[in-house]
Amino acid sequence: MLQRMRADGQAFAALVKKHQAMVFSIAWNYLHNEALAEDIAQEAFLELHRRLPQIESDLHATNFLRKVAAHRSMDEGRRRRSHPQVAIADIAEPAALPRRADPLLEGALSRLVNSLPDRSRMIVILRYQEDLDPAEIAAVLDIPLGTVKSNLHRALLVLRKRMQRKWKGAVQ
Repeated sequence: MLQRMRADGQAFAALVKKHQAMVFSIAWNYLHNEALAEDIAQEAFLELHRRLPQIESDLHATNFLRKVAAHRSMDEGRRRRSHPQVAIADIAEPAALPRRADPLLEGALSRLVNSLPDRSRMIVILRYQEDLDPAEIAAVLDIPLGTVKSNLHRALLVLRKRMQRKWKGAVQ
């Protein structure tokens, strides 16, 4: 199949179509920015196209795309933190007194996940948004399986504690 893909643009287009949602999902869930997620997806597929001679199977292509999307997303996240930019449309207008609502409905969990360190955040996204098991995450991020498990365990503890504090604050 990969031999055919090297010679046939339609076969590569089929591969892109098959994996585009997965690649976009990783980037979007990490960055929460559609344009940046699209850019990262495009970069991932461009890199795959450059590396087609080294790609051995469809599974190898899938893992390669996950790895590129995850690493490029974390790089972009670091770049955005060092050079924050806010669009004028994203600036909230002054409002009346805010209503108290359920923090889960306001995206509290999403904000809590976004507050995790880069690697822990990507591990949580790959585990719970992309439904990868810890061994697959270790392969995608090039880190030991034990590191994935311990990072995931600590991240979940942090999220639980922060969510409990947020919940207590919302109830009072």
